[in-house]
Amino acid sequence: MLSKELLLKAYRLMMTAKAMAETYDANRQICKYVHSTSRGHEAIQLATGFLLKPCDYVSPYYRDESLMLGMGYRPYELMLQLLAKADDPFTGGREYYNHPNIRRENFPKIIHQSSATGMQVVPTTGVAQGIQYIEDQKLIDYPTPPVVVCSLGDGSVTEGEVAEAFQFACLHQLPVIYLVQDNDWGISVSSDEARTMDAYEYAAGFKGMERVRVNGSDFEDAYKTMEYTIDWVRKERKPILVHAKVPLLGHHTSGVRKEWYRTEEDLFKHSLNDPGPKLRKKLLEIKGITEEMLDKIEAEELAYVQKEFENAVAAPEPDPSTVADHVFAPTKVTEEKGTRTPAGKDKVVMVDAALHAVEEILRDHPEALFYGQDVGRRLGGVFREAATLADKFGDSRVFNTAIQEAYIIGSTVGMSALGLKPIVEVQFADYIYPGINQLVTEISKSCYLTCGKYPISCVIRVPIGAYGGGGPYHSGSVESTLATIKGIKIAYPSNAADMKGLMKAAFYDPNPVIMLEHKGLYWSKVPGTDEAKTVEPEKDYILPLGKGAVVLEASAEAVDNGESMCIITYGMGVYWAKNAAKQFEGQVEVIDLRTIYPLDEELIYNTVRKHGKCLVLTEEQLRNSFCEALAGRIAQNCFKHLDAPVQTMGAMDLPAVPMNMGLEAAMLPNADKVAAKIAEILAS
Repeated sequence: MLSKELLLKAYRLMMTAKAMAETYDANRQICKYVHSTSRGHEAIQLATGFLLKPCDYVSPYYRDESLMLGMGYRPYELMLQLLAKADDPFTGGREYYNHPNIRRENFPKIIHQSSATGMQVVPTTGVAQGIQYIEDQKLIDYPTPPVVVCSLGDGSVTEGEVAEAFQFACLHQLPVIYLVQDNDWGISVSSDEARTMDAYEYAAGFKGMERVRVNGSDFEDAYKTMEYTIDWVRKERKPILVHAKVPLLGHHTSGVRKEWYRTEEDLFKHSLNDPGPKLRKKLLEIKGITEEMLDKIEAEELAYVQKEFENAVAAPEPDPSTVADHVFAPTKVTEEKGTRTPAGKDKVVMVDAALHAVEEILRDHPEALFYGQDVGRRLGGVFREAATLADKFGDSRVFNTAIQEAYIIGSTVGMSALGLKPIVEVQFADYIYPGINQLVTEISKSCYLTCGKYPISCVIRVPIGAYGGGGPYHSGSVESTLATIKGIKIAYPSNAADMKGLMKAAFYDPNPVIMLEHKGLYWSKVPGTDEAKTVEPEKDYILPLGKGAVVLEASAEAVDNGESMCIITYGMGVYWAKNAAKQFEGQVEVIDLRTIYPLDEELIYNTVRKHGKCLVLTEEQLRNSFCEALAGRIAQNCFKHLDAPVQTMGAMDLPAVPMNMGLEAAMLPNADKVAAKIAEILAS
């Protein structure tokens, strides 16, 4: 049997959690932001919280306030988040109740937690992946081997991204515990409506996943099971799923109340498994513990919670002037540095410049690793963009993943939290969409919602664009989709030198950077793109994000005579524009944006004001695109200097790029089409 002291500690905190739920419900007008409580889940959560060590990582889900209490957090701290107060230690008033993140000394670490159910499983598995990498590479000698706990509700296990994480954890035998709390409800959807099996049964299908059932409403059973489980993972370094059966005693959330969808019979059935009365009954069997003693504990915790709540209510609101803080972590790469064009060297193609940049990074930074589909030893990438890297750095640093775009992207959250520098690849831009959920819900928001505690430092390589009959699923452009996501940076180089310089800047940036790499420029196989090959910059060359370039300058005479115009473009558009401009000698200035975000607006606006006529050119389908939005911004900021409306040009507004090369050519811009547009603009 567990010690009397431990059982009394658990009972006291159960009464704390009960008082918190009652206090929130009694003050609904004050507790106006949506929230959930841990009522019914207290036993398994407290047991887990008690057993975790400061070296460990844990991802609580939104109902895990008792887990937080078990780790040592005060109700006041949790209430500051409940009420969205300035001193909320997790998110500064930016996130819902019990969406913690923390890097506090002598406490387990918690990465950013989102509300998208089940989505935390990929980033948290990424933490376990990172710990394994650190141990394998001997980057840190952990005195106590860390474990990772990922907490989730049973309803969220049906999410596809959970399966991706389970697969990776089993394949690589990661030190992670999936703690599934099953209360039979997913809002108003009951378990029998939503799934054919529970999480324990589901886990049986993942070879290499250990599993255990536990009565999550019985503190003694919960504690002994979690003690065994945590010790086992600390020693064996393998994944395990704990299926904890618990009652749901509170509302789903404050906004979806239990009486709206649950019957009296269901509520009564769940009340029979209330962890508090169960533990009270056991305590009363211990010599020296009386009803009066336990009543006193309950009264003390109610008074304590009410005082904590009063203090939280009185705490200051956030300063509105801080609302834009922490969108990005500051980067040290702000100026172009190093040797861009060393003497006496031959030109290289873009794909080789990228390969060499990554090789140099891996050689200098043991915390860097590269993974994705087909980038490993056998192939080295479908475009040979990772050729020889696994041979040089080993299969633990450069390796293949399964077809798991969500895991590839989302795992970088956990890796980055450990100080690692993941470079990952999505094989084609068309297939980034399965990873968009992780990019939006986890990666883009982490720095902002953790108030800068967990910026995500990663590079996501994405081959993009159409050429040579790639067809509808290997030719797409996705920059407009990505540009709508705030909190990420997007580079789009058009030549080898820019590719290498931007790849280095992306790696040294403490924020998430997507490298869009045009497949048609990789090898300069598309006619008219020979200038994408350049002399390869030296190892020390870095090109900061957000710096566009004038790649073709108009003559001063044409500008003075009002006979000039500018083209704002990027990627393949640079070559369409430069080749078209040959028909209008000295009249066309071409700007290569080089990065979609941050955007060199100063260069853009100054160039447009200089010429008064502007074409924004893209390979994407035009309607509602990044380029149309940019054209509108140019019109707003340069209106007084315009001699004609800002023009845009892009691909036809079709659902996909057709495979037939004649149809592909009909859809896309080209130099001749751009030349016709230039003639039209200059004549206006």
